[in-house]
Amino acid sequence: MFDRFLSIFRPHSHPPFRALFPLLLLGAALLSGCGSGEAPLEEAPVDEPGEPLASAVAQARATVHRDGDDLLTAGLGLSGLMGQAPALSSEAEAGELRRLAIHNAWNALASLTPAGGVGGLLADLPTVPGREWSRFVRLDGADQPFRVLIQVPDSFDPEAACLVAGPASGSRGVYGAIPLVAPWALPRGCAVVYTDKGAGTDFHFYLDDTAVAVDGRRGPASDSLRPQAPPRPDDAPEALVAMPHAHSGDHVEADWGRHVLASIRFGLAILGEVYEREFDPDSVQVIASGLSNGAGAVLRAAELDDEGLIDAVVAVMPNISPPNAPHLFDYATLAALYQPCQLADLERVRNKPLGNPMLAAIGQTRCEALYQAGLLDAAEAAGARAVLVEAGFDDAALSLGTVNVALDLWRSVAVTYASAYLRRDPFNMPCDYKFIVTDDDSVQRQAWWATHSGIAPGGGIDISDGRAGGVDPVLPGLACLRDLYKSEDEEGELLRAAIEATRASARLPDIPVLLVHGRVDGLIPAAFSSRPYAEQARANGARLAYWEVDRVQHFDALLAAPGLGQRLVPILPFGWAGLDHIQAVLDGDAELGDDRRIEPVPAAAGQALERVNLGLD
Repeated sequence: MFDRFLSIFRPHSHPPFRALFPLLLLGAALLSGCGSGEAPLEEAPVDEPGEPLASAVAQARATVHRDGDDLLTAGLGLSGLMGQAPALSSEAEAGELRRLAIHNAWNALASLTPAGGVGGLLADLPTVPGREWSRFVRLDGADQPFRVLIQVPDSFDPEAACLVAGPASGSRGVYGAIPLVAPWALPRGCAVVYTDKGAGTDFHFYLDDTAVAVDGRRGPASDSLRPQAPPRPDDAPEALVAMPHAHSGDHVEADWGRHVLASIRFGLAILGEVYEREFDPDSVQVIASGLSNGAGAVLRAAELDDEGLIDAVVAVMPNISPPNAPHLFDYATLAALYQPCQLADLERVRNKPLGNPMLAAIGQTRCEALYQAGLLDAAEAAGARAVLVEAGFDDAALSLGTVNVALDLWRSVAVTYASAYLRRDPFNMPCDYKFIVTDDDSVQRQAWWATHSGIAPGGGIDISDGRAGGVDPVLPGLACLRDLYKSEDEEGELLRAAIEATRASARLPDIPVLLVHGRVDGLIPAAFSSRPYAEQARANGARLAYWEVDRVQHFDALLAAPGLGQRLVPILPFGWAGLDHIQAVLDGDAELGDDRRIEPVPAAAGQALERVNLGLD
């Protein structure tokens, strides 16, 4: 019953540039907004005279989206987004992949149902014609390039230029923030610039030696720009997959703020080329907004922004770890061990979302295994809950433990991030894990770039567990990951040093910043992220407001599950409202205001969620 969820609900999990990117010559096709081009791998310096900061890789690809196509929905409209995913032809053309990527981004991050606001908050989505430019860029000191993409609506006014930066949530592809930022920005005539933050869905598949070009199509790895994966050892399985977040060899998470700043510079450069004028921080209003990992990235970008690129930030459920706060890898490895056992309490679990007796039985098995391993004093759910509460999980964060366990979220996070922190390749992941294709479907492989979450399992890619065994087969591997975090040996020290490199400073420039977080977020609990960040940032002098919203968890798409629309409300409308609010602050029409505890009321069964239900007014 969870196959569909497993394909959708992957975790969002999850120095500034001093000059405009001097683009490689884009040519008449780019300036007219039509055609596309890809060049062999080459590097052009992206810097002022003096210190090099980054390189642009190959040339930008430009496309036009009008006449049955558009920027916001790829021509699908709201009804098309609510329908079946667009099919790919046997050739998997670039335009088809883009349409599928946009359809997937909406359905992965939004609840396109009455409970999510369709028919109430969203009667339709406007058609926004315009152009896109995309390219690969490489940060100075990095081995792998990452994606940047800008959407420029035809209504963009260079005399009142505005740009919204939307880094992808989780490990998603470059369109992974479109449901949050695009419906707010594009109809207003603002350009939107995206980045996959060095994670994303440009997978290298070793069985057929294919990788991904800038237009999303798979082809021979020798012809593609990313990833530059290491050769496969003779004794390694042929069906291995290299995924950028886990296997790039770069510490991408430590640079998520730099990725965002680089994307903004790319956006300013494209605008300058297209409109034949210079766009700088004084001539363009820039708002940076993201969800989950994307939200953490925009906060990190603001912390690094000593040039004044960013004018305001809206961070929704940020995966952010200020000094001395619990880090995602710490609480994810702990929760991966103990949260299943907590579900052994059948009376407690039967009333939880996705709760059922099967989960309670799995939980009891975990309790017994933890007890046998000496990790619990008794094989009881109460003991596991006590461990989590002692670590800082509050009741709200534990209320949706069934979701995290049913969707295997904690293991997905821990396996991927451990490999990323230790900079492992696909053949030597920590604790004997590997990512292997078990469903060898060529059509599915062609769609990876458009549909995958960037983190295993999903899309026919499974987590191979080399330590699996016993009555609870996944426990040995999970215990290994936890031990790795706590270890005093060299590898443990390397992992903790990598984690510390992802720490936020909570030191922000003098710009308005709004944090929005769901009170029942069980993946990135507010107690570990937004609350301590807001407290520390304010102590450091930040202009910051914090909205915490009752009845909101991490995955809006989960509201499509039976019964949940009457218990929970989506986070996206609060992100849109936050963008409205921050724009009013920038315009001088509103004060940033105090912190808010927002208490929405879900719509009645069969009714569409409306503004009155949100509790914002």
